[in-house]
Amino acid sequence: MRPTDFGAMRCPVARAMAVLGERWTMLILREAFAGTTRFDGFATNLGIAPNILSTRLAHLTRHGLLERVPEGARHAYRLTDRGRDAFPLYLAIRDWGARHFSGAEGPPTVMIDRATGAAVLAPTPHRADGSPIGPEDVRILPGPGANGAIRRRFGTPDPLPAPDEITTDE
Repeated sequence: MRPTDFGAMRCPVARAMAVLGERWTMLILREAFAGTTRFDGFATNLGIAPNILSTRLAHLTRHGLLERVPEGARHAYRLTDRGRDAFPLYLAIRDWGARHFSGAEGPPTVMIDRATGAAVLAPTPHRADGSPIGPEDVRILPGPGANGAIRRRFGTPDPLPAPDEITTDE
């Protein structure tokens, strides 16, 4: 049986998982967010086999999250804007893991804002007025890129908002 090609799906979650869903990906990004730039640094900090690391770094480079740049006699891997945009995802996974999978002693690391010394936490989803919002509080509507199947699944008898009325504030 062939594996499903998530990158070919219309769903942006599926497409994102085609890039981010491999188990080493978020750990490599964790290292990049912590300042690791060299192949040897990634390998040492992750305990990952060189062939797997090479494949994963090439994948992240191909998809525009990292760029491979000459630095001295070797290359460095630097976050791109697309890679930096994944930081809130990393924070959300990190915080969720710290809450649900840390031992009684707590998480092994904490993330502190260099400027203020305050803990850095993933943002909580909220409404425009600042009140929290959960999955039971949202309604999914077909977007401008929806095909017929999505329109049938999430269609509504209510008139759809005009594209300029749809807000995507996070």
